[in-house]
Amino acid sequence: MNWVKAAFVRASLRVLFFVGCGLLLSACASLSGFFETQEDIPDVRPLVFQSEDLVVYRVRAGETAEGLAERFLKDKSRAWIIEEENEGVPFEEGNFIVIPLTEKRTGGLAPEGYQTVPILCYHRLAERCESALCMTKLLFEEQMRYLKENDYRVISMVELQDFLAYRRRIPRKAVVINLDDGYRSAYEIAYPILKKYNYKACLFIYTDFIGASSNSLTWEQLREMKEDGFEVGSHSLSHCDLTKKKQGEDDHRYIKRIREELIRSKEIIDRKLNQDTTYFAFPYGDYNQLVLSLCEEAGYKTALSVNRGGNPFFSDPLALRRDQILRKDMESFIDTLNTFFDLSLR
Repeated sequence: MNWVKAAFVRASLRVLFFVGCGLLLSACASLSGFFETQEDIPDVRPLVFQSEDLVVYRVRAGETAEGLAERFLKDKSRAWIIEEENEGVPFEEGNFIVIPLTEKRTGGLAPEGYQTVPILCYHRLAERCESALCMTKLLFEEQMRYLKENDYRVISMVELQDFLAYRRRIPRKAVVINLDDGYRSAYEIAYPILKKYNYKACLFIYTDFIGASSNSLTWEQLREMKEDGFEVGSHSLSHCDLTKKKQGEDDHRYIKRIREELIRSKEIIDRKLNQDTTYFAFPYGDYNQLVLSLCEEAGYKTALSVNRGGNPFFSDPLALRRDQILRKDMESFIDTLNTFFDLSLR
């Protein structure tokens, strides 16, 4: 497996470096313990070793994981790769770190199991709530703070798509945040809180609702959020149950109406937000084989239900699971954050 090969290469390079430098170098520990004072550390250049697979680097004063990710990985948002690779090593001057240059653990596979990604689904937010689909502002912020304080990392739907296609490694404790329907509270309450924690979300909107009342988002607000890194997917035209025929509706008219719900909503979002919409969330979470086929025909690459549970890389991208955050307590929220499935793969 790739991770076995990578581990062997990494171990071999460490041995070569031990011999070459005469030091007991470890990629996951500081060298400072081998010297009485900082001044006793030999004056070596920051870039100790580089190959096609990795860099061994000595941290200089003022350097950050973001800066090194931008330099070596060409993307500062992938600083988490450096942080995870050197877990337990303080990012301080003089410490040695390893920077992987090639992807590994692409599907989140490990000898003891595999990674799974929870998708957290919210609807309306308010100061006070009576509906089960409403989350209080206070509790929403508490949940976002919990994610930050416990080292969960919020990823985008694009990153999730790449993970499902076995193209991209994602953080070990990755979660996705969705905001359904198009309530204005997504802009007035969720947006500032998410920005505070440097999180993004994907908004699934049904287009008939946008701009329809003082309780709904406007296209201008959606454009602002999209420009700030948020994503927008379709939740249909009218939020109807796509699996049910209307009274007196034959098969031909039913299929024509469902196609309209899927295709027309995508066309509106594409035009209004200048994008190619590839995400769809089933109204009420309901779908059947016909709906799945029509989604694919309409150009959607990812579709989401409200069946509970996480998503490993081998999930069906047109039938992803989501956890609706309905209960108003932290214990239930924490229970949804399982990011690894224990299963011996030896």
